[in-house]
Amino acid sequence: MFKRILLAVDGSEHSIRSARYAIELANKFEGTTDIIYVVDGKTAKEDVLHSTNKLEIEKKREEKLKPILDMLDKSGMDYNTNVLHGDPGPEIVEFANEKSYDCVVIGSRGLNDLQSFILGSVSHKVAKRVNCPVLIVK
Repeated sequence: MFKRILLAVDGSEHSIRSARYAIELANKFEGTTDIIYVVDGKTAKEDVLHSTNKLEIEKKREEKLKPILDMLDKSGMDYNTNVLHGDPGPEIVEFANEKSYDCVVIGSRGLNDLQSFILGSVSHKVAKRVNCPVLIVK
């Protein structure tokens, strides 16, 4: 049923919790998990302004994802990590629909609660537009 799972993460507590559910689903259905992390324009600009070089930027992004990657490593499952640039909602939807996933797992809130309140949450955008079931984790 859920053989191909897409886990959308941003390093927030909600995405860490969603990783636990993705691992459980993958184990239960003997599925595979791909991770998608989308760097939006604002984050990219802040990274450039507050970092001295590209390696430092990559290291900061890896630190955000480290708890999630550690959980996946500990579970022993194989996974692929995809880092994209753009508006997270549309990027996740396009990626999920192009790759024909069986399920998308995503946290209910990300790192920017104010932006989510004003513009609508990424998870809501994904749930409305992706072509497969979406598990939104609180």
